[in-house]
Amino acid sequence: MKTAGLLCLHSLSFDHALRIAMNAPLPPGAEVIGLFPTPFMRVPQALDARLVDGLVQHFSASTDRENNSSDNLSHTAMLKPSDSPLLVDAARAITPRLVEFGTLLFGEPLGWSLKEMWVNVMDPGGRQAMHNHANSFISGVVYLTPTHPQSRTVFMKSPGGHDFAFKNDHAGMTPSEYNADKWISPQPEPGDLVLFPSYLMHAVPPNLGERRITMAFNAIPTRLDSWGYAISFSG
Repeated sequence: MKTAGLLCLHSLSFDHALRIAMNAPLPPGAEVIGLFPTPFMRVPQALDARLVDGLVQHFSASTDRENNSSDNLSHTAMLKPSDSPLLVDAARAITPRLVEFGTLLFGEPLGWSLKEMWVNVMDPGGRQAMHNHANSFISGVVYLTPTHPQSRTVFMKSPGGHDFAFKNDHAGMTPSEYNADKWISPQPEPGDLVLFPSYLMHAVPPNLGERRITMAFNAIPTRLDSWGYAISFSG
């Protein structure tokens, strides 16, 4: 799958690095195939401005849960769509995208439910440590306020990955989708949505801008079937 929109954390952008790599000479008839890519979906303006403003006004004052690693980051309690008409509207906009993204992960359209949702308020200097999301299959973020370019969400390979024991990492190497271990997501605008597999590690660098508000969520399918061994989920 094309990874358009993802940027490499090195000084070169992913697109620039890919152009360099693709212009490198290959033997006649040879081709490079990316095996088992990780999907990442970006949906600009998935939530309209009215809904975004309503979510900010309603939930930004309800973030009474402290973050374990940053004093300048707080969260709401875990929420369900039924907790607010605003969340019902958000779920209505997000769910079709979950079906589309889930088809990439599991090979067919499935029913999906938003297991939990929560709002994050990151004041200047706040950060989010590297983590992933347990007990879910798709996770996502809706950006509710502008994000400083240096505080975009960073996605990274698992620390227990399958890399070589010794890396080639210096100023003269060309980073690409095949050798980078960290990626910066595209610059988001309020209302933008991103979806990713829940196992994917991610973090937010220190916030160098104004207050950054996002809404995160986890989703589960209604059912998975592996050659007759089926399991149903509820949440």
